[in-house]
Amino acid sequence: MSYRLTIVVPVYNEEDNLQRVEKEFLAYFENAAVKSKVLFVNDGSKDGSQALIEDICSRSDNFTYISFAHNAGLSAAIKAGFDYADTALVGYIDADLQTTPDDFNKLLDEMDDCALVTGVRADRKDSFVKNMSSKIANGIRRAFTHDGMDDTGCPLKIIKSDYAKRIPMFRGLHRFLPAMILLQNGKVKQVPVRHFPRIAGEAKFGLWNRLLGPLMDCFAYLWMKKKYINYTVEKTSRG
Repeated sequence: MSYRLTIVVPVYNEEDNLQRVEKEFLAYFENAAVKSKVLFVNDGSKDGSQALIEDICSRSDNFTYISFAHNAGLSAAIKAGFDYADTALVGYIDADLQTTPDDFNKLLDEMDDCALVTGVRADRKDSFVKNMSSKIANGIRRAFTHDGMDDTGCPLKIIKSDYAKRIPMFRGLHRFLPAMILLQNGKVKQVPVRHFPRIAGEAKFGLWNRLLGPLMDCFAYLWMKKKYINYTVEKTSRG
């Protein structure tokens, strides 16, 4: 049976988490609702992440990778994952595994009539400051985008690949994935998922990244929305 879901795992200095990523995904593959594989996107890590990724990929065909020449940021890593995915569905999860691969099955259950299904971290295990800044940022984004999403920053999503590949990404726009799907007239849905404390590695986003930066990105989104081109082909000479 051919693969149906590619799960993008952006990696930036996550050497302390990667063996756990391998272990949890090997367990998930046994119970996945559809045949799935992992695509690591090494975003210019400066630690031993690349060597670990290559070891993991050498042990199983269910793991593949691409590696950037230099650090380009989370949005670029996600966009590259979308571009390189060769399956009907593409997913996304962070390498810190504060969400679990097992919950991809919850998202898959809702994919039939949706272009994107995203998780909502129902009981977040983060600090008060991180939770509040995220809550405020999500409120600001909803006011700008009217996407109805409570937790666009949740690192657990599945998108139909034909929609994902049409998303015009730029730095910071990973927070607007549901809104960009709505621009394509696709249906989006959110599903409660589990959340866990970070076990290893360091958080890549501070107060600026979670609150002030995203506010500036909202204006970039409004510009994108105004200029966005959307069309539907009714027929072609090929039939």
